Amino acid sequence: METKENQCKSSRESTREAIGKHNQDTQDMEGQISYLSLALLCCLHLASAIETSSVIKENPAKEMIRVGLVYSRNSTIGKVVMSCTSMALSDFYGVHPHYRTRLSLQFRYPEDDVVDAASAVLDLMENEEVHAILGPQWSSQAKFVIDLGVKAQVPIISFSATSPSLSPTKSHYFVRTAYSDSSQVGSLAAVVQAYGWRKIALVYEDTDYGNGLVPYLVDALQEVDARISYRSVIPPSPEDIDIVKELNKLLVMQTRVFLVHMTALIGSRFFVLANNSGLMSEEFAWIVTDGLSSLLDPVSSKALDSMQGVLGVRPFVPPSESRGNFEERWKKQYLELYSRNEITNLSLFGLWAYDTVSALALAGEMVWEPAKSRYLKPNMSRNNLDFLSIGISEMGPKLLHKILSIKFQGVGGKFNLPNGELQPIAFEIFNVVGQREEIIGYWTSARGLSPELNPSTKEEYTASAEALKPPTWPGVTLKPPKGWVIPISGQKLRIGVPKKDGFSEFFKIEWDPQTGVPSYSGFVHDMFLAVLDALPFAIPYQYVPYVNKSRQSAGTYDDMLYQIKLQKFEAVVGDTTIVANRLSYVDFTLPYSESGVAMIVAIKDDERRNMWIFLKPLSWNLWLTTGLALISTGFVVWLLEHRTNEEFRGCRSQQIGLILWFSFSTLVFAHREKIANNLTRLVLTVWVFVVLILTQSYTASLTSFLTVQRLTPKFVDVQDLLTNQLSVGYQKGSFVRGFLVRQLNFNESSLVPYGSLEEFHEALSKGSKNGGVAAIFDELPFIKLFLARYCNEYKMVGPTYKTDGFGFQPSDCVLDLTDICLEVLLQKQYLV
Repeated sequence: METKENQCKSSRESTREAIGKHNQDTQDMEGQISYLSLALLCCLHLASAIETSSVIKENPAKEMIRVGLVYSRNSTIGKVVMSCTSMALSDFYGVHPHYRTRLSLQFRYPEDDVVDAASAVLDLMENEEVHAILGPQWSSQAKFVIDLGVKAQVPIISFSATSPSLSPTKSHYFVRTAYSDSSQVGSLAAVVQAYGWRKIALVYEDTDYGNGLVPYLVDALQEVDARISYRSVIPPSPEDIDIVKELNKLLVMQTRVFLVHMTALIGSRFFVLANNSGLMSEEFAWIVTDGLSSLLDPVSSKALDSMQGVLGVRPFVPPSESRGNFEERWKKQYLELYSRNEITNLSLFGLWAYDTVSALALAGEMVWEPAKSRYLKPNMSRNNLDFLSIGISEMGPKLLHKILSIKFQGVGGKFNLPNGELQPIAFEIFNVVGQREEIIGYWTSARGLSPELNPSTKEEYTASAEALKPPTWPGVTLKPPKGWVIPISGQKLRIGVPKKDGFSEFFKIEWDPQTGVPSYSGFVHDMFLAVLDALPFAIPYQYVPYVNKSRQSAGTYDDMLYQIKLQKFEAVVGDTTIVANRLSYVDFTLPYSESGVAMIVAIKDDERRNMWIFLKPLSWNLWLTTGLALISTGFVVWLLEHRTNEEFRGCRSQQIGLILWFSFSTLVFAHREKIANNLTRLVLTVWVFVVLILTQSYTASLTSFLTVQRLTPKFVDVQDLLTNQLSVGYQKGSFVRGFLVRQLNFNESSLVPYGSLEEFHEALSKGSKNGGVAAIFDELPFIKLFLARYCNEYKMVGPTYKTDGFGFQPSDCVLDLTDICLEVLLQKQYLV
């Protein structure tokens, strides 16, 4: 013990001496001190309080490989890491006593500060000439330390800096023997998707650890049609009042699904305060990342009591006999070193530290060259403690290359570093119940969620709640939270509705004559109620008719929609069309009706309704000619036959009847009289041929009249209307007026507004020359309604000019109704 204290004292004195000499040199170099040198001077001043020790004594018979370990020894993780690294060295060289090398760990114990960590690493490189650095603990510290490693070509190997902002692929001398935080976002998104949540409030700490996950989480949630509706940022060193302020904001929000990404140090306090604030009741859902799981950084029992019903994800570590034996031995050693009142769960960081030291010891044995044990120093004074005086490790690149290629089965799972970091096999989905984290399922990138982990089974990806065991939610209930509630500070949603005299089939307002209370009906009203019924939460609302004091429409539809921008309405529900100019001041939902503007015109009378339609196939001249030919043929046949043929004899009336009957019967080839004269046969041959042609032509023409629709419009093209300067109509208050003027170039004087189906009918029936109109332009839903009533008198002709159909108009300031309607309309298939 005295020897160790003497070593520490000697280290402090040597550091102070170096700083004193550095100050003297600085005074001799007046005016040449850079900002960077001053910063390093402060770092070295802080480093003077660092203690140095070695885990194992240097053995003169072995080649010693100096490795720095930069970690906090006051935190729970730090204590676990220290004990695991010590056991790793003892176990590794106990199994391999014949190896010619030994790792000599040089400890530095910085505070949770970037400057402390940087000064510790700089001291290890300058004074100890280490060939690798294990640590530091935090991602914010590792971000600066990596730059030192690049300059000295010393690999920075961290088993706890998990922020995705640190990338081994971008910083080649950074090795992460841990899982990146970004690897868990797929499992988090799958949980959100499984329970049908669409909006998430993200709560995270304002550190590199907290901020680094946010962009990856945003992308993962977007892939499952969810999004982050609010971000609650907790300061790095928060007071209780800071956390309570954020909790009060969460309490009055509609969103009731909270995803927490924090370390256990801050997260434990956060959940205790959240429980005290009443945010752990039935209506809330909480999801935590692996930073708040017992596998990485165990939380206190008091914090677990406040986390009842919380869901979380954590890496899956396959069980093994070697891991079980190691945990038993570690627990005994840990209890001997520290108080029994402390948490004694072995975290995943400890397992990673054990495997990392083992891998580094193996790599050192494989590449160590005694001749390259020292740094290559620049031609400068040793006492000039600056970045320029840092040497370059010749063994660092070799150690880096070798450790990246090493593969083995460690206590923390398979040790393999593709892309410079560990890759997880799967994630466990856990549920906090009592003092335990009960596993309710697993997630893999290939299969999604599943109740059991069976990597050999090939199934399609799934993200369904049925794939998980039923969790216990906050408030000790098995019913999953809806994820939405009416906000505590919320008011009724003010929804503007149109008032119009006609087309009440879409939206109709009627006031009770005695009470004056309005009632509402129509397709759009029913559609809106269906959307609200399908939502997983209730929305308080009230209709506000857009009328004046006389209960008539207060303006056009454009005027009504503009009230949203003026914040008089939060939304508008009506037969309002999605058009481009309205998008400048309102948002629209998914269209729920057919889109387009078309033209309707009157048609000519349908000849099929005429009882004399059977006369239409032949003209009157042809009918008259056929009749004369029929009588003439009968008379000629009688004239040729009555002298010699007894069947054509008789009284005068019989002979006249026979002449007419014979001619008519030949039309259908039903004559029965025998023909004796050859001249008669010649006449009949010609007549029968004529009858055959005549009947076939008549049959074809009559069939065409009866089967082909004979709705002939009076006008078929817009250009006909423009050329003849005819009047056209449109629906009163509609955007169609502007469309006709700007798009189709109609003169405003030729446009006539109408307000009902009856007015449409009256105007079209009169025609443009009689005080009516030649055509009416309107949207397809109104045209179809009109044609359903007057289908035999009018026809839709010409092209259909595309629009986006009907849609609701929500306001962003109160409720993002757009996304809600999108989801409901698609899922319930209410599109018409």
